[in-house]
Amino acid sequence: MNLLTQNAKMKKTSKENKAKILNFSIPAYKTKSGKSTCPFAGGCQAYCYAQKGNYTRFPIVQELMEKKYLLSKQDNFVDLMNEEIAKKKPTHVRIHDSGDFYSPLYLQKWVDIANDNKGVIFYAYTKSIKFFVEGFTVPTNLKIIFSEGSKTDNLINTSKHRHARIFKDVATLLGAGYVDASNNDLKAITSNKKVGLVYH
Repeated sequence: MNLLTQNAKMKKTSKENKAKILNFSIPAYKTKSGKSTCPFAGGCQAYCYAQKGNYTRFPIVQELMEKKYLLSKQDNFVDLMNEEIAKKKPTHVRIHDSGDFYSPLYLQKWVDIANDNKGVIFYAYTKSIKFFVEGFTVPTNLKIIFSEGSKTDNLINTSKHRHARIFKDVATLLGAGYVDASNNDLKAITSNKKVGLVYH
């Protein structure tokens, strides 16, 4: 199966940036069996886009994400992903346009993948902030964006950490000094660590 795919936003961003951005998804919030894929999700559940649209409208999409979740738990997940990257040759990989780092062991697999593919930029929005601020280090080609709306927002140092905040409109976003990554996904990993997204 295709481990790395490309949603509409990734296609648009790839074209605008002359890049090849692929993404990896697992179920949002919980699997069908009730396993948590977003263990630190808080108020964000009320506006989670990954629990809307194509993610929930089409059973085949749900089934594919369930399969990817199960693959992510396998011991050979790192090898499978390395093979996929070697085959598809992305410039960037967005980890989780749906789902999150559900355990330190799973996060370590992505750290290993990033270390094995130094020529690729990996990036992820995450609410699993606790894993990182408690000493989990990542390679320089793995860019992490702390996403507000978690149970542990108090761990985010907004003057230090790259972080994402939801705004009602672009004018408010820009007025607060955030970069608008609503339509261009790579804006999330610029030198401006204040990443804004407009609610949709």
